[in-house]
Amino acid sequence: QVQLVESGGGLVQAGGSLRLSCAVSRGTFSLYTVAWFRQAPGKEREFVAAIGGGGSTPAITDSVKGRFTISRDNAKNTVNLQMNSLKPEDTAVYYCAATYGMTSDRSSSYPYWGQGTRVTVSA
Repeated sequence: QVQLVESGGGLVQAGGSLRLSCAVSRGTFSLYTVAWFRQAPGKEREFVAAIGGGGSTPAITDSVKGRFTISRDNAKNTVNLQMNSLKPEDTAVYYCAATYGMTSDRSSSYPYWGQGTRVTVSA
């Protein structure tokens, strides 16, 4: 069973930065597409970013483009989400998810999920 564990969440002031990490165990990490989704209170889960296993261009949602960067370290079986210039509207629980399939912005495309890490951005 594939396991994903997120870390790096916390409380930060607007304009600050956080770096989230997703550690993936079991399976062939280099073959996984790994994505980040987030869910704000009272809202549906939304796609943030994804990165394929083959070095393809990452996908990033427009609302965070230019502020967030997704990267992977195949030697450490981790995917990172660097979040800069954070805004209060970035407040959410952030989840990483994995699939052996192609990069997708649909949560239903990802069979493996972590438990989430909370990010709170104060004004």
